[in-house]
Amino acid sequence: MNKLILGMISATLLAACSSTAPKAPSAPAASSSTSAGGDVGASATAAQIKAAEDAAKLQAAADAQKDAQHSVDAAATQSDAARLANRTVYFPTNVDTLQDADKDVVMAHGTTLGKLPQAKVRVDGYADERGSSEFNLALGQRRAKSTKQALILSGAKDAQISTSSYGEEKPVATGHDEAAWAQNRRAEINYVVGQ
Repeated sequence: MNKLILGMISATLLAACSSTAPKAPSAPAASSSTSAGGDVGASATAAQIKAAEDAAKLQAAADAQKDAQHSVDAAATQSDAARLANRTVYFPTNVDTLQDADKDVVMAHGTTLGKLPQAKVRVDGYADERGSSEFNLALGQRRAKSTKQALILSGAKDAQISTSSYGEEKPVATGHDEAAWAQNRRAEINYVVGQ
């Protein structure tokens, strides 16, 4: 029985060896024998091809990710440019706390100042015409300081920012109604040249 099993195994191996297609000549460094060593060389070549294909796929994915990040950066740059073009933030009546609607604008200026340590700004605070001159000057100063603090929290340095208050002086809207007053309750971020 053992002879029968050994005979069947031998016949199967011979049949398998004789039905294998001849291999293409390999590179000069590879062996041309058809022994097990020749199959290892072919496997190594196949593995190298697979590794090269995988590396190419990884590189393509990395390039695609880099392109996507560049697009995001370009969009962010355009978005920041729009925010930087806006240099005025507004406040409700008798309030000196920066409003959520204006935080992105102030953050964009703060980040820019953080990247440009030689740049300087002056934050001017204003109030509407209601209230005494002293009260409006103090309120304008608190608005300027609140905006300065937000700039610092966004990356600017204290030394880059000065503050001033004009109170109810220099209104942008001359009306005597809520629409005009809303435009006058503000802080302006003014970049200073030559200081």
